Amino acid sequence: MGEVVSDTFLVAARIPMSRDGFEAWLSTPIPDVSRIANPAEMFDGWCWNGERADREWDSVDGGITPREFFSQAIEKACFSASQDGCLVLYREGALEAYLFHFGYKQWNVHTALLMFAGAGEFKSETDEDTVLFWAETGGNLWDADDTGWLAVLSVGKGEARFVSERDLTNTVAGLRPVESRFFDMIERLGEEEESWDWESGRDFRTDTPRDGAFVDPAVLEHPGPR
Repeated sequence: MGEVVSDTFLVAARIPMSRDGFEAWLSTPIPDVSRIANPAEMFDGWCWNGERADREWDSVDGGITPREFFSQAIEKACFSASQDGCLVLYREGALEAYLFHFGYKQWNVHTALLMFAGAGEFKSETDEDTVLFWAETGGNLWDADDTGWLAVLSVGKGEARFVSERDLTNTVAGLRPVESRFFDMIERLGEEEESWDWESGRDFRTDTPRDGAFVDPAVLEHPGPR
């Protein structure tokens, strides 16, 4: 694959839907990879143009729900051993999510992309929405016209597809609020780690990733039987 000077890989989405739709999406197992019309063409047109994504989807667990996926990730993020994390919110009539991983962890990234592809079923608008995948050490969004984007997923109500070109101006602007919350969380975690009594021998533990500013309470609810 083409050179990416970063060790942090991110996925972000903002998809308008009703509150009921958001909670239904949380409880719905992710769809089969066929929900995406062209999964192997994931990288076409962007930084890794020319690379194929034929086998990257093999590890995805089709039985997991978004609630299970995100609650597990958030629990892991409460410990110092974790270098990954996520924000998942319902804000101003839309699902908002910002996921970050140390390294290109295919299971995490491709499971997340399929979850957002499945969110199209619960969309409140007919216009297609855009999910971004990129790498940036600082964890911030690229500018809309930057060349560092790795993949762009277009999510419709019926299916999703990777697109090789798209004006990302409105998408990036719409993601700025959740990006800002991401940095708020990182700043708070940094302050907590700095003040932790490391000489006590106790492992670092925090509840910040579970704060309502960073995750909707419905994500952390214990799921009922499926």
